Amino acid sequence: MTQQSKKYTVLITQNKDSWNADIVRRASAKKTIVSKTQAGFKTEAEATQWAEKELLTFTQKQSALNKRHAEKRQKQNN
Repeated sequence: MTQQSKKYTVLITQNKDSWNADIVRRASAKKTIVSKTQAGFKTEAEATQWAEKELLTFTQKQSALNKRHAEKRQKQNN
């Protein structure tokens, strides 16, 4: 694991001669969910670079989605 936040983590694993990158979401204290995955990287560095870039865009996209949903809920309550 390279980069961590409270809710999302990057997990890099080796599978024979290739590397896999996963963006993992912590659903509860015991349960984790793979939100996004990419396989077939030739080096660990490539996998890490992809995962960190995707984690940044993924969290930005989720944040925007959460804001839109909050605005929608607020309009419904008023």
